[in-house]
Amino acid sequence: MTPTKILIVEDDMIIAANISLQLSKLGYEVTGIETRAADAIHHALESKPDLILMDIQLRGESTGIEAAHAIHETLDIPIIYLTANEDDATFQKAKDTHPFAFISKPFSNQNLERTIALVEERIKGTSKKIAEESIFQEGQEDRIFIRNQNKLIKVMLDDILWVEAERNYCKITTTQQAFLIVSPLNKLCEKMDQKRFVRIHRSFMVNFSKLEAVAETHVELKGKILPIGKQFKEDLLRLVNKV
Repeated sequence: MTPTKILIVEDDMIIAANISLQLSKLGYEVTGIETRAADAIHHALESKPDLILMDIQLRGESTGIEAAHAIHETLDIPIIYLTANEDDATFQKAKDTHPFAFISKPFSNQNLERTIALVEERIKGTSKKIAEESIFQEGQEDRIFIRNQNKLIKVMLDDILWVEAERNYCKITTTQQAFLIVSPLNKLCEKMDQKRFVRIHRSFMVNFSKLEAVAETHVELKGKILPIGKQFKEDLLRLVNKV
């Protein structure tokens, strides 16, 4: 079983190191420790952790709340806030990012362990529901509705450029933005219009109408180069030759 990946964003390196040590002992995978909002955003977008422990007060001008907003523009990663500031104004601002939990400082190892365990259960319990809600609306096969931050967002199929498999997730890249949904690529491929979308690699499916060039080893669309897998090459070339 793949361990849960956790990013620690904490400006006190002693606290961060202790948290990292505890999480490692519990079997979690710590993707790293960041002390600034900008670094946390970059790290989250690159490593795509399953969970983020986010201190509200960070080094630099930006807060953990601002970092959470920026991360959620692209990825819907669950966040647990760590905070020593319990005033109402800060709480309301943090609440707008829809965190899964708050842990007040100072906290015990047991409090941290139990909170993460409860959040993990919530994630597992909602994953199937999220995947099932990101489906075609009956009678409207030109769009899908994707759950993002407790809302169902309409995405027109014609706006989708490509879909990339990322572990148990799929990253759907559109002309405007990207969405992360809980679904294996195989299952998503079954739901998509086979005449419009084609699998080109074990990790990629593309909108055929958006392809700008097809080479021996890759395709090109919107400045992006995506690889062609050997087992999918024949089907792709067959579609190209039909055009």
